[in-house]
Amino acid sequence: MKLKIVTLFPAIVQLYFEMSTMARAVKRGIIEYTLVNIRDYTCDKHKTCDDNPYGGGVGMVILPEPLGCALDSIDALHKHVVYVTPSGIPFTQDKALELSCEKEIVFICGRYEGVDQRIIDRYVDDEVSIGDYVLSSGELASLVIIDTVYRLIDGVISTESLDEESFSDGLLEYPQYTRPEEYRGMNIPDVLLSGHHKHIQQWRLTQRIAKTLAVRPDLLERAQKNDSFAKKANELSWN
Repeated sequence: MKLKIVTLFPAIVQLYFEMSTMARAVKRGIIEYTLVNIRDYTCDKHKTCDDNPYGGGVGMVILPEPLGCALDSIDALHKHVVYVTPSGIPFTQDKALELSCEKEIVFICGRYEGVDQRIIDRYVDDEVSIGDYVLSSGELASLVIIDTVYRLIDGVISTESLDEESFSDGLLEYPQYTRPEEYRGMNIPDVLLSGHHKHIQQWRLTQRIAKTLAVRPDLLERAQKNDSFAKKANELSWN
């Protein structure tokens, strides 16, 4: 997958691509990325990228001219363009799966009060929100989506890891434990030490349901309508 990030602050994004799993994906050629600095496409000596909004109001809006030129430099009109904004559709695991099928994605990183609407009308395919809150950094918001999407691409991480993650079948993930067996008076559940595979799977499913019911009951309702969840629950049912 090719990722192109259009931003006023490329240094914020650069470090992410040089660390951990993403760095390995880049090294192996699974991910290619390009950082496009909007300031490189300004026409004045101050490299001005924002101005007051028409109609009045507080804050500043990113100018369409430099941003449009930055997008034209990477032929964004012929690519899938994502703009992360609080006014977009909610970002979900299903949306991440959809985006992971794209060969190339352009991310526009907003700042201030956002970007001129004409940029959205001309270039943007998806307006996406990562939550009901506001960040000052479109770079951080875009990286949330990038991190969710790229790990779904074949070869980045194992399919086994993806199968048991939160939201894979509508439920949250079960609790995880590692060594030592006893930590500050707290012990690992006996079932995880039993070596009984089916009992462990049953315990994990029970924990997932309990966690989802306590924290996200809305997800549990949807999971019960999911065929894969029903099949799994039936396979692990107690005899």
